[in-house]
Amino acid sequence: MTGSIVGSIDVAQVVLYVFWVFFAGLIWYIRQEDRREGYPLEDDVTGRFNKDPWLFVPDKKTFVLPHGHGTVQVPDLKRDDRPLNAKRVSPAPGYPMEPEGNPLLAGVGPGSWAERADTPDLTAHGDARIVPMNEAEGFSIADGELDPIGLPVVGCDSSSAGTVKDVWVDRAEFLIRYYEVEIEGAEKTVLLPNNFVVIKRGRGNKPYLYVHAITSEQFADVPAHAKPGTVTLLEEDKIAAYFGAGLLYALKNRGEPLI
Repeated sequence: MTGSIVGSIDVAQVVLYVFWVFFAGLIWYIRQEDRREGYPLEDDVTGRFNKDPWLFVPDKKTFVLPHGHGTVQVPDLKRDDRPLNAKRVSPAPGYPMEPEGNPLLAGVGPGSWAERADTPDLTAHGDARIVPMNEAEGFSIADGELDPIGLPVVGCDSSSAGTVKDVWVDRAEFLIRYYEVEIEGAEKTVLLPNNFVVIKRGRGNKPYLYVHAITSEQFADVPAHAKPGTVTLLEEDKIAAYFGAGLLYALKNRGEPLI
């Protein structure tokens, strides 16, 4: 009998209890941080949400944007108020939605896009990051590599959509981001993301740009960029969403089951 009031507690127990407290605090912190954007969640069927959430919601944190573009505070609990161009296949939870109107422009499913800033992405020096190659000093097609300018662009229907007028490069990543395509029979150009392009060779071993995502006619509706020589973050998202939607909606049989 020593008279000690902690005689039944050893160091291992103390360490275990400290770990439990630390782990509980870590879970609380992580659950707060994952609610800075996209919270509170909406009900799958009705779209209702808790307009005054309190559990796990963190205090607002201020982020300073680069190049003097102000600040952003999150969470702001703002909702996406864009009209939904889709209808539910069934009112039961978990059922998918089908786009209404032009499915490539509906903004749902593989064609969804985020409300990003309607300003160009910038380099660390504050210059426009993605520009036509002729405006990017020091950029050119490497010797011995295929120059895509002037090559035809072919859609998934094996028809020509137009020709490559220019190449847009990423001055921060040093790679091709877009091909500027001049549409056949129309006085307009559109941007074609490099990730949707495969260079193939046809008759006479002549190269061309093949795009599996959309048909040649659907190139006419690719979302435009407002200012020549620049493309904003919002415009980039819309362009990529258009081609992404084409992988499922460009042809009717793409949305049907295999069996």
